[in-house]
Amino acid sequence: MTPQRGIDAEFLALPRTHLADAALAAATAAGASHADLRIHRITTETIALRDAALETAVRTRDLGLAVRVIVDGTWGFASHAELTAEVAAATARRAVEVARTLAALNRDRVEWADEPVYRDVQWVSHYDIDPFEVPTAEKIAVLDDYSGRLLTAGVDHVSAALMAVKEQIFYADTAGSSITQQRVRLMPTCEATVVGGAGTDGFDSMRTLAPPSGRGWEAVAGDRIWNWTEELAQLPGWLAEKMAAPSVAAGPTDLVIDPSNLWLTIHESVGHATEYDRAIGYEAAYAGTSFATPDQLGLLRYGSPAMTVTADRTEEFGLATIGYDDDGVAAQRWDLVRDGIFVGYQLDRVFAHRLDHTGAARSNGCSYADSPHHVPIQRMANVSLQPGPQDLSTADLISRVDDGIYVVGDRSWSIDMQRYNFQFTGQRFYRIRDGQLAGQLRDVAYQATTTEFWNSMEAVGGPSTWVLGGAFNCGKAQPGQVAAVSHGCPSALFRGVNVLNTRAEGGR
Repeated sequence: MTPQRGIDAEFLALPRTHLADAALAAATAAGASHADLRIHRITTETIALRDAALETAVRTRDLGLAVRVIVDGTWGFASHAELTAEVAAATARRAVEVARTLAALNRDRVEWADEPVYRDVQWVSHYDIDPFEVPTAEKIAVLDDYSGRLLTAGVDHVSAALMAVKEQIFYADTAGSSITQQRVRLMPTCEATVVGGAGTDGFDSMRTLAPPSGRGWEAVAGDRIWNWTEELAQLPGWLAEKMAAPSVAAGPTDLVIDPSNLWLTIHESVGHATEYDRAIGYEAAYAGTSFATPDQLGLLRYGSPAMTVTADRTEEFGLATIGYDDDGVAAQRWDLVRDGIFVGYQLDRVFAHRLDHTGAARSNGCSYADSPHHVPIQRMANVSLQPGPQDLSTADLISRVDDGIYVVGDRSWSIDMQRYNFQFTGQRFYRIRDGQLAGQLRDVAYQATTTEFWNSMEAVGGPSTWVLGGAFNCGKAQPGQVAAVSHGCPSALFRGVNVLNTRAEGGR
């Protein structure tokens, strides 16, 4: 890896301290007991090809300042696109006016957990090649090359896309913290579609499994980070085999689930369920609340003893990795489930204080806003299932199954409004017979409740099977905000999970 990069000179040239001084002084003079300023710039590039023809190549930038205040226990917030001292001060005064207006409606006085002061600190994510320094034509050429490899292998259609994001944030508050950060993330995808054919039925598609990550262009071009050559060569054959595969027999089935599928189950059934604002009913408008309520903390058997899940804002290359959150809290790692027992929540500074009123509570750094014009809310850390102490391979887990299914890749999913009843599908499903893979199956979904599923986990793979997956599009709140988040996991063995035949369930 090349030496860690610094923050772009263009962002450092913004009058960050000048704007902070103006905003914080104006907020304090207007009566705020706390104020913070956030200068937030997000640059996004989206490139998409369909059958090797360019459809989209666009770059956008969102830049602005936001001021958040506490006045007599009530939040106020305001933002503006113009970065001048006069505007920063006026925005701060407007945030105070908002807080005073909302005070009559506020039933919960804002109290938040203490945090050390971080003066003039900087943090940059780890990446080798800044994707925004690579010419757009070069990025299009790589996607065109990948598309051509699939098209020449006989698939009918190919969609290839890249989304790259550079996010820069300056945070300052009246306690004295002053933090400047920069991180890069990208999401490359290639999806092949086959239509009909002898001995097949209908059409189907299959995507590459390269996960989105907090890396640079090095994760897309070449095979050093992800073996694009091998996967693109194999994908047409996998898809053809799937098209001709027999339909699954429904019923209780032993499953070995690959990290490329299991990460999404973790996201929905553990990641969202352990957000404290959901657990107390504060967040319900977008995707519901949680069955994992505070009275169960330290008591609920979430899963088998093989289950230990951590939340981590420091995971290298994680999409939710950051140095400091939007409350000015340093990034941390902590347990959510330990040896199968529910032991922790994801918290920002307000919800940390609500969980522990003794004054000893500390936020674990889960505050984030996706835009300078949105207020920070509690957001998910990188939530990951830890590997086992023995370095069991995926083949070792498969060898323990007499009659079952190996699940690879994520696809559609559904979960209820308390993150409890769910079903998930995948991209590829392999029959397991006598500890060996025995060809693909079709029309597979697995269904369970969260606690039934995780308690059926008999074993997890070792560190060599652990992969960091994730998504760019985790939605929350109203108005809606979107955040990127990673989930690492090993392969895992589950016993007696209910398998559905999706064709039969659909009445076909």
